[in-house]
Amino acid sequence: MSKLKSTLGIIAIAFITVTVMSCKDNNKEQNSTDEDHSEMNHDNSDGHHDDDKKEMAMTGDGNSQMVLNDYFNLKDALVADDNAKAKELGATLAKSFGNLDISKYADPKKSDLKDIIEDAVEHAEHISESDIDHQREHFKILSKDVTDMVAITGTENTLYQQFCPMYDGGSAWLSTSKDVMNPYYGSRMLNCGKVQKEIN
Repeated sequence: MSKLKSTLGIIAIAFITVTVMSCKDNNKEQNSTDEDHSEMNHDNSDGHHDDDKKEMAMTGDGNSQMVLNDYFNLKDALVADDNAKAKELGATLAKSFGNLDISKYADPKKSDLKDIIEDAVEHAEHISESDIDHQREHFKILSKDVTDMVAITGTENTLYQQFCPMYDGGSAWLSTSKDVMNPYYGSRMLNCGKVQKEIN
């Protein structure tokens, strides 16, 4: 029996080591990607580029921009492990999605947006009444809905699709910054993940 316990203990330690190393490898990849990216030439390289874009996102007057603002606030609450704030912001996001004006879009896109809104409202409402682990499960699907919305509505600023290979078989989310701040693990593995792509 004690042999079985020690074997299980060794397996558990090995699993934890592999998990941590996997995240460290991903961070190395992300850092090298960031270095490669910083060597590229940008038209707006005046040093205030990212700040301006972030501010623009916060002051966007479009309906979809309001949804994005509320989504990013919710993401930040999950990054901070703030269950109460995430509940409040889940309710806010559900309203923003419900108020999204889709009348200007052609029928196929309008139909897609209706489906996205219906699904997103459901998940945002779940977030507004759940514990933090359950909130994170719904945030994964909500992030897919928001990404699908942006593919149709576009965005006023550059967004970064980020990916954590460890959470639930691999999970993505959107951010306004290249810096990885993981909403699925929060303080447990804050920087686990990498930038998958830029969305302009």
